[in-house]
Amino acid sequence: MIEPVYNVTRFAPSPTGRLHIGHAYSALFAARAAEGGRFLLRIEDIDAGRGRLEFEEGIYEDLTWLGLEWETPVRRQSDHFGDYRAAMRKLDEDGLIYPCFCTRKDIQREVGYADQAPHGPDGVLYPGTCRALSPDEREALVAAEEPHALRLDMEKAMERTGPLTFIDRAHGYTEVLGLGCGDVVLARKDTPTSYHLAVTVDDAIQGVTLVTRGEDLLHATHIHRILQALLGLPEPEYWHHGLLTGEDGKRYAKRDKSLTIQALREDGRSAAEVREMAEIPD
Repeated sequence: MIEPVYNVTRFAPSPTGRLHIGHAYSALFAARAAEGGRFLLRIEDIDAGRGRLEFEEGIYEDLTWLGLEWETPVRRQSDHFGDYRAAMRKLDEDGLIYPCFCTRKDIQREVGYADQAPHGPDGVLYPGTCRALSPDEREALVAAEEPHALRLDMEKAMERTGPLTFIDRAHGYTEVLGLGCGDVVLARKDTPTSYHLAVTVDDAIQGVTLVTRGEDLLHATHIHRILQALLGLPEPEYWHHGLLTGEDGKRYAKRDKSLTIQALREDGRSAAEVREMAEIPD
């Protein structure tokens, strides 16, 4: 007898505003994709400057009102910086990260016209200025406490991993194109992790087997697959779904106050009506 395969999925919002109708779709999509398995909730609150406890409480309120249930305890990223530091230590020991002392103005000046420069998941690709610094130069700048970020040396990373792919239910087998992502930032002085590193580590620790998220994050998955290979983490399956958009064709954002779940609820909409509004073709 073949045992049924159950998925472990997650919905991972940031507490930087109230959830909107696009979030409702993403959460419902993830819960449905669990197919009788496990549905997790994660609070991605590494951005201490923008995160608010009131918004985190709003996430629980809105999802409960929609009728969703998730496993507890909820993983809050700000409680697990030690996990991300451990991952950074491994990458550092393997010689795969380097300090970058460039400001945004430095990068813009280096690449010229930003709208004509190559872009990756995080915007304009970093030109690699600080990658060329000698070890002595790096040590001197760090010792002088010059502000800096820690970047992944993507060329070295791809040499270490070799060719990679990931499986996406919407796109099939996808070749990882790491060089097209550039030397991404993995940590900063004020935040010991980036989105890319944190979600990769979290998904592994939580045993997520199917990552569902918007197709706007498809490009970022190339980075996450590389980090999985470098850190020896399991490879989940992916399902990048479409995005809900307004009449102007733009995807919903937290600035769309009238379409937050809270506003719709206060306007007299039922949970069933909002769930129906959040349904789009897979």
